[in-house]
Amino acid sequence: MNITRKKAIVATISVLTALIVIAAVVVPVALYAAGVIDYAEKAENGEGKYLMVYFTGNDPEQERICFAVSEDGYDFTPLNGNNPVLEQTLGTKSARDPYIFRGHDGGYYIIATDMKSELGWASNHCFIVWQSDNLTDWKELALIDIRDYNLPDTVRAWAPQAIWDESRQSYMLYWANCENSEEKGWSGTVLWYAYTKDFKTLETTPQILFAPSSGKDAIDGDIIEKDGVYYLYYKDENESKICYAVSDKPSGPYTEPEDPVVSVFYTNVEGNFIYRISGTDSYVMMLDCYSKGNFVMQQTTDMVNFKRVDPKYYDFDFSPRHGSVLAITDSEYKKLIKAFE
Repeated sequence: MNITRKKAIVATISVLTALIVIAAVVVPVALYAAGVIDYAEKAENGEGKYLMVYFTGNDPEQERICFAVSEDGYDFTPLNGNNPVLEQTLGTKSARDPYIFRGHDGGYYIIATDMKSELGWASNHCFIVWQSDNLTDWKELALIDIRDYNLPDTVRAWAPQAIWDESRQSYMLYWANCENSEEKGWSGTVLWYAYTKDFKTLETTPQILFAPSSGKDAIDGDIIEKDGVYYLYYKDENESKICYAVSDKPSGPYTEPEDPVVSVFYTNVEGNFIYRISGTDSYVMMLDCYSKGNFVMQQTTDMVNFKRVDPKYYDFDFSPRHGSVLAITDSEYKKLIKAFE
């Protein structure tokens, strides 16, 4: 093949590649403009408000806990000028992926990944836990080191969350875990779990909660119960899509459907978190479009089939990263505004 022909072929391939890239960007935008995308109807919130906890970036000063509030579950406003509300003094002194929940004891807890990303993405093995009686005054409760619980080679302990298991009268703590050792090499990053009553120590030896049958990595697990079914949403780390599996109890086993993908956006997503709009049958899932630096929302009533929420209903211009949302009362909302306005 002569040089001129080679150049022509290379030029053609370059043009085709550029067209594909342009189409990937322009087509979704055109669909938005043309009204082709079928958006979910915004659900009208019942009583109460919402508190969102999040961090804002990969610099140490951004790996802190921030708060935002919402009156409708869609449009959130940062508190404290989008500056941290909590800073830890234990472990790496950096926190990511915060999960807030109301405890079975009536108190409030935040658990987060104890990780300073500038040390690398395989450099952490602890969770940081805060506790509060009123949402405004918080104390560091504990630093849980997963290596102390039969996982001595843990190099990734990511995105911890918890759910109350009524059958055991205990909290099931679950997270994405990966090990690396000279003897065994790297393990896959999949979801593990253990039980705790006080978030200071684990009462059971960690076990694998869920690993995709595909053999791919799974991170950012988020479990919610509806009508006796436990839905586990997670990020397929290889495809950067959100998938799901189901079980009749929080600890599994979880069954994968034939088509597990539930994310309905073109871009890569992670940091999925789902919550109900109070007084309705609608559930909103927040997604972190980490490659674009923005958040999006999608909505469902059956936990499986999602539609996008129209961007006109939300605007995350305060640059949150992987977080979570807690339904709060009107009085709790007012206390937060007063404490952190």
